[in-house]
Amino acid sequence: MMEWLSAFSKVLIVVTAGGLLGWFVGHPLVGITVAALAVVFFWSRQMWRLEHWLRDTSGSPPDVSGIWGEMVARVYKQNKVADSTEKRLQSTVDYLLDSFSAMRDGVVIVEGNQSIRWSNEAAQRLLGLQYPEDIGQLITNLVRLPEFNEYLESGDYSQPLVFEMTGNIKRNLQLVVTQFAEGDTLLFLTDVTDLVRTEQMRTDFVGNVSHELRTPLTVISGYLDTFQADVSGLPAPYIRGLKHMTAQARRMESLLKDLLWLSKIESTAHRIKDQRVDMAGLLAELSDEVASLYPDRPLQLQVDSQDSIIGEHRELHSAISNLVLNAYKYSAPDGQVSVSWRSEARSLRLEVTDKGIGIDPSHFPRLTERFYRVDESRSSVSGGTGLGLAIVKHVATAHGAHLEINSQPGQGSTFSLVFPLHDQA
Repeated sequence: MMEWLSAFSKVLIVVTAGGLLGWFVGHPLVGITVAALAVVFFWSRQMWRLEHWLRDTSGSPPDVSGIWGEMVARVYKQNKVADSTEKRLQSTVDYLLDSFSAMRDGVVIVEGNQSIRWSNEAAQRLLGLQYPEDIGQLITNLVRLPEFNEYLESGDYSQPLVFEMTGNIKRNLQLVVTQFAEGDTLLFLTDVTDLVRTEQMRTDFVGNVSHELRTPLTVISGYLDTFQADVSGLPAPYIRGLKHMTAQARRMESLLKDLLWLSKIESTAHRIKDQRVDMAGLLAELSDEVASLYPDRPLQLQVDSQDSIIGEHRELHSAISNLVLNAYKYSAPDGQVSVSWRSEARSLRLEVTDKGIGIDPSHFPRLTERFYRVDESRSSVSGGTGLGLAIVKHVATAHGAHLEINSQPGQGSTFSLVFPLHDQA
């Protein structure tokens, strides 16, 4: 403010001096006009010098005085600060890019329209990209895999994508997407081929062993049934032994059945499921089955929606029946179990609720692991295989749903399957 007052005072002095000089020669207006023109010329020249310097501030600032000098000094100072900030930012960017370049995992930076801005050597090797030739190219045009493109366009990156790159060497890659400033996206690619192969070998091993054990176990069970058909001539200890062996054979048969079923679900998880499953009808069918097992404890049904699910009837029946039977197993002999089916704002929800013994929330993260048991002694009494919730989880994933658990010890449990509404026809 003081600079502008000083500049105005100087202009006023010049104009006044011009007026006085003109008054002495008999033309005061001419003197004022000449003085004003001189001020305008001086200011115009200063503005021209300032504008000329602003075009290229890398040079030395002009030697100007007064308010113009103050303006040049401020612009020069701000320009220095901006240059320093830009150099620090560029140094940080260079450091990050050097770090990304040294990574064994692939890194690709794409802009908001999916065009490539930068990629490291690992990404070029894994995805077949070329840098810098591919700068500005759409990554969806260069990586022609439907699941890869659909994943990027979906905008939902809460779960990583595992996909297979075909070519001379087949690779399984895991894609993790992170979005940052101004809509740019960071793609991290990890070669998980060995992990996928190991998991496939494990799955194949479990399936093959389970299949091979079925035949000898069937033979053993057949002979046990034959022996128990007439036990009149056997001592009591032998009879008890046969009953115990039969019970354990039945349990092993149930375990093998669940293992084979889980293996089948895993192997067909990525197949298109196009059946329209009437959930109200499925629940009614399940209620009839439960009635034969627990005649004194009918299943309480609450069907508030007639929406169907696009999926696979047998898998959905298996998942829901596992939840319902678990609810009965871990409830009191007179405890009621209820199932509800309803639509919500953006989802369809199936809930199985019991008033049983409940589960401590600390167990929730591991409940869907194979053979995980909250209480070994309780599980042996119930006769469960430890695979029920693993089957539920895989069925839910294959149908685009997720499993929610709400429980407290002594207060019962609620298991929910939540299906996204937009995926249903």
